[in-house]
Amino acid sequence: MAQKLKIIPLGGLNEIGKNMTALEYGKDMIVVDCGIGFPEDDMYGIDSVIPDVTYLAKNQNKLRGYFITHGHEDHIGALPYVLQAVNAPVHGTPLTNGLIRLKLEEHGLLESVKIVTHKPGDTVKAGCFTVEFIHVNHSIADAVCFCIHTPVGKIIMTGDFKIDPTAQEGMMDLARLGQLGKEGVLALLCDSTNVERTGYTPSESTVAESLDRQFKGCDQRIIVTTFASNMHRIQAILQTAHRYGRKVAVTGRSMENILKVATELNYLRVPENTIVDINQIKTLPKNKIVIVSTGSQGENMSALYRMAFSGHRQVEIQTGDRIIISASAIPGNEKAISRIINELYRKGADVVYEKSEGLHVSGHACQEELKIVHALTKPRYFIPVHGEQRHLQIHGKLAKQMGLSPKNVIIADLGQVIECTAKTCKLNGTVPAGKILVDGAGVGDVGSVVLRDRKHLAQDGMIVVVVNLSAEDGSVLSGPDFITRGFIYVKESDDLMEALKMVAINSLEYCQKRNIYDYATIKATIKNDLSGFLYKNTKRNPMILPVITEI
Repeated sequence: MAQKLKIIPLGGLNEIGKNMTALEYGKDMIVVDCGIGFPEDDMYGIDSVIPDVTYLAKNQNKLRGYFITHGHEDHIGALPYVLQAVNAPVHGTPLTNGLIRLKLEEHGLLESVKIVTHKPGDTVKAGCFTVEFIHVNHSIADAVCFCIHTPVGKIIMTGDFKIDPTAQEGMMDLARLGQLGKEGVLALLCDSTNVERTGYTPSESTVAESLDRQFKGCDQRIIVTTFASNMHRIQAILQTAHRYGRKVAVTGRSMENILKVATELNYLRVPENTIVDINQIKTLPKNKIVIVSTGSQGENMSALYRMAFSGHRQVEIQTGDRIIISASAIPGNEKAISRIINELYRKGADVVYEKSEGLHVSGHACQEELKIVHALTKPRYFIPVHGEQRHLQIHGKLAKQMGLSPKNVIIADLGQVIECTAKTCKLNGTVPAGKILVDGAGVGDVGSVVLRDRKHLAQDGMIVVVVNLSAEDGSVLSGPDFITRGFIYVKESDDLMEALKMVAINSLEYCQKRNIYDYATIKATIKNDLSGFLYKNTKRNPMILPVITEI
């Protein structure tokens, strides 16, 4: 039998973020992107979510390399964790690799990973695959899409993109996509993030014009928060500040890191004598300062959050400060952002944000741009990626509107294997896939049981019941004593605590009368009796932990 190409999504389907796709043919495999996802609201204590790479580890001898489209966290964030389990060369463009090096250095992995730098137009041989780097526009510089030349045909993976004719680094290379379309494209895997939006995504240059309007005539201090990775936006802020005679100070670790990498690689042109240390701002007049900050998503430890809640060492929000939030909310972050905006207003600041002033444009293609890519590449098969189920389904409908046969549109799920020959493409089988949770330094040690317990604790609290029993005859020597957390305030609930004590004593007496000395059974009896009593009287289900000590 002839070999088949396997396309295996390990992340980025039916979710936003955590992008990762493996391509396998015979004895060779490559991986495109390796990103993190953001934890959901009920994932208490979880810092980030990474793809399950069990299948990669099992086939490590086949892996020829990781190919990264751009430097956003949802495309590079999982590399420090995944590379520890499955090491292979990492291929990317200069800025992308600069950000990857920074990340690996923080985890002490830089010396153990081979990082190879390429530019748009380059082709890289990786086993039986040849990967072609093609320039695209996005909200970070140096973004590329890939045409992967395989033994069964060409696979185009767009990564995140939009079409911006006025982009600083030049428009996306549509000519090359058109040329590939004429040669014949077997399958297109295309970004679906903005497929619900009609029309075209506005150019980044429109944000520069909006920033200019906010700076013009302002005689107060200006604080701008945006995505640290959006180099074009930071460049616009620097140029606008310089034009109005203002100095720029940067605060927030990720912003400082990005500025360092981008300046070293000449992706940012910093006007002379514009950047000042954050500690110098108190010596400058208000109308001569711009502070560029992290925190556009309401993150608890970000610079803007600390400013809003008076926890920032160098910056305290003052009446009249103009605060520009030049970013849109990632789904799920709306409440956190609203909380910060409300607190800034409470402190007397003038807050300007995207909804009212056009201070942000997306980095993802809207429907008309997606249609252009479909029309140019003319794929035989279409696989929508980078989106939740509604995004994938809507993108599938758009492909059908472009003339593709419904049977040639493949909507897959994580871990489903898409098998391709030169003339066919279909779902066939699954591999292990899903979410690995990162909690502090622990990777994968928090599973569904631990999360369920955390959710239980968050909703109803906990009661610990401590009893000391005699080692000789099992009689109660002391207790039961109760410790509660997140359930009630003990000092104001004497009647309930006395009632709980009586329930526990009755449970112990029940066990003694029936000569039950097995501690597991005694604990289960106490737990069941207390649980039933509490739900009947309080309609709550706290976690109950009986602790029995033997004296």
